[in-house]
Amino acid sequence: MRDLAGARYPWRFRVVIALLLAMVAAIAWRIVDLHVIDHDFLKGQGDARSVRHITIPAHRGLITDRNGEPLAVSTPVATLWANPKELVLEREKWGFLADALGQPKAALSERLDANADKEFIYLVRGLTPEQGDAVMAQVKTHRIPGVYSVEEFRRFYPSGEVAAQVVGFTDVDDRGREGVELAFDSWLAGVPGKRQVLKDRRGHLIRDVQVTRNAKAGKTLALSIDLRLQYLANRELRNALVENGAKAGSLVILDVKSGEVLAMANQPTYNPNNRRNLQPAMMRNRAMIDVFEPGSTMKPFSMSAALETGRWKPTDKVEVYPGTLQIGRYTIRDVSRTEGPVLDLTGILIRSSNVGMSKVAFDIGGEAIYSLMQKVGLGQDTGLGFPGERVGNLPNYREWRKAETATLSYGYGLSVTAIQLAHAYAALANNGRSVPLTMVRADRPAEATQVIPEPVAKTMQGMLQQVIEAPNGVYRAQVPGYHVAGKSGTARKTATGAKGYAENSYRSLFAGFAPMSNPRYVAVVVIDEPSKAGYFGGLVSAPVFSKVMSGTLRLMNVPPDNLPATPQQQADAAPAAKGGRG
Repeated sequence: MRDLAGARYPWRFRVVIALLLAMVAAIAWRIVDLHVIDHDFLKGQGDARSVRHITIPAHRGLITDRNGEPLAVSTPVATLWANPKELVLEREKWGFLADALGQPKAALSERLDANADKEFIYLVRGLTPEQGDAVMAQVKTHRIPGVYSVEEFRRFYPSGEVAAQVVGFTDVDDRGREGVELAFDSWLAGVPGKRQVLKDRRGHLIRDVQVTRNAKAGKTLALSIDLRLQYLANRELRNALVENGAKAGSLVILDVKSGEVLAMANQPTYNPNNRRNLQPAMMRNRAMIDVFEPGSTMKPFSMSAALETGRWKPTDKVEVYPGTLQIGRYTIRDVSRTEGPVLDLTGILIRSSNVGMSKVAFDIGGEAIYSLMQKVGLGQDTGLGFPGERVGNLPNYREWRKAETATLSYGYGLSVTAIQLAHAYAALANNGRSVPLTMVRADRPAEATQVIPEPVAKTMQGMLQQVIEAPNGVYRAQVPGYHVAGKSGTARKTATGAKGYAENSYRSLFAGFAPMSNPRYVAVVVIDEPSKAGYFGGLVSAPVFSKVMSGTLRLMNVPPDNLPATPQQQADAAPAAKGGRG
């Protein structure tokens, strides 16, 4: 029968055989191709079903103060996560999991049911490695499916609230969110690595294959902050707020030679290690964010502008009687009593005479004052790169009328931050040379710019020393053993949501530098709304300056330049005095 069919249809038989042979050849060729020539396809398909890449977290860079004391460190923590699709298969074990996590079973069950269609949820983050191991041991004992542990890092701040607003903090994913942590996030953040592992279809780890990319740790950042001075500033500022019943305050210490920020304290503050009850107002770095009218602390710059014109000398006198000056519908008043009808320029600073300062300003014009204030950095970015920093406002008018000229000369009509005010005073203390500010430790000072003529700056240093040491000066700012210079200020606060100034609402200010033999450090104190013992800057802020500057000079081992003469020195001076009289 087969012979007859083959004889009747010989071509069909051959076609079938040929097709079968072609199919066998194609299959054989494909097998050889996949296993010998192009084996990457099968490997890729297998890897897609079993090979996984696990992220290796990178260690965030250390933040230290200028002396290497840690301000922010990263510690390893365990994070537990779950695959709800696996967990729902064994609901009877949820109670064991809840007990191991220390969570209510009802709350955990509700979370798992709500995410039953998902493959990933966090169970708990930030456990210590020991706590994480203990939980995973319970998971293994009770054979609870779908629960996994990964290693992460958590930020810890050893200085706590002392430098909170400066250092800032990171979020739960270890990304910078405030302060230096945010400003230098790209420098501090490392590059995560990758580890290749084999897992079965249930996600269980079969084998750790290899590290395909090593994690790269973040870089260390050494700040210019001196933690010793930061503790000092924070303590004295906190005490001042309590003693004066104040709302808030800030304090800045600068190195006038290098432009480094040595301390920047703000109150109220918070603990970055425990932010559960954190109020947003506590996070404000007020020294760089809060702007205010600086009041009489601007008079030294207005006076410097007058000296720079050559039209005025420190001994020139101005009539200030009767302590008021009418300009149209505005009346300028002197708060403190003046002794006599006239004051010289130093006397204007000592008595903080608005009338005297205004008359000097009328003579030189508002443009001269504006130009000098701009040169010392007011109304401009400090270049620190701090998130949220404000530049304030330094107004410039096409036509300087008397009202605008007068108010600018004694510190109204413009706004500054505490760090800007400190930077401006640093230029005066540095013989008229302005150095760019930095929050990072400087190995060598940046190039300085001469913004005030050196003779003018040195003359102003002597005048500001008299503001502190003269019989009617701001004696509360004096520092035992040292000659210091500075100026107090009291500024009314603007009313919130309305024009004009608020009633009985003031900022008390003091800005100064020391030692006068070689000015090195500037400190600015701002106390917001003192309510107990008065509100004048010389009464409220000057004592804080005295304590902080005294501690700074001693901690930095600065030799005293105002010690009383020893008996031997007095005896040696006596013969010379006799010879002089002869």
